Amino acid sequence: MSYQIDAFAPNDADKTIAVWFSCGAASAVAALKTLEKYSGQYTVRIINNPVVEEDEDNLRFKHDIEQLLGIKIETAFNKNYPKCSAVDVWERSQFMSAPHGAPCTTQLKKEARRQWEQVNNPMHHVLGFTADEADRHEDFVASEREILPVLIDAGLTKTDCFKFIAAQDIKRPRMYDLGYPNANCIGCSKATSPTYWNHVRKVHPIIFRERAEQSRALGAKLVRVNDERIFLDELDPNTQGRPMKNMDFECGVFCGETKTKDTP
Repeated sequence: MSYQIDAFAPNDADKTIAVWFSCGAASAVAALKTLEKYSGQYTVRIINNPVVEEDEDNLRFKHDIEQLLGIKIETAFNKNYPKCSAVDVWERSQFMSAPHGAPCTTQLKKEARRQWEQVNNPMHHVLGFTADEADRHEDFVASEREILPVLIDAGLTKTDCFKFIAAQDIKRPRMYDLGYPNANCIGCSKATSPTYWNHVRKVHPIIFRERAEQSRALGAKLVRVNDERIFLDELDPNTQGRPMKNMDFECGVFCGETKTKDTP
């Protein structure tokens, strides 16, 4: 599905496109393609929602992408959570996750975006939906708003984006090399896969223990085994589900507003 930008009042005084950068390859290439296509007519701003639970190497990747784009990536955060911590959100809300989403997404992504929009009033948005995620893009447009599908229009897949970043001699975020399917927070509360959680236990044992302790204290059964939700401290270290190919979500600014699937 192609979306024409001039369908939106092109004479608006503030012709700003907000590209939401999530420290992933797709959103990085989406930012580049947006600059290439629209920077002559529109003010293109690249914005990131920082979360301290993400791997610190995401900051290195963000810096590398800034150098590639030749533009400063801005930050947008919820003024009620200045530490940008998912752990703080879970503790204050006494809630970690549910089928419809997680409070960390609501507060650190969606509310941070809303506060930024109130001040900056962008005309258009760009997300890193790739050509192999056209269905997610359509779901988002149907439930939320029109966005510029720059990667879909260019026919670029997730694999294409990884290859492009590699061709620029930019090392992808370390999380991928550690065996994770994305560069989201370590110990993501939206994940339900025993494969994922036992991977966290192996690679980041301290974080696994912290998530197990907090989820037990809050009564949050984060993992699903044989269609039954259990606490992390009940998970057998040898239990595995299907391989972690893709968790089917990238925790960007609109993460909780697109259809997501539990990781098997």
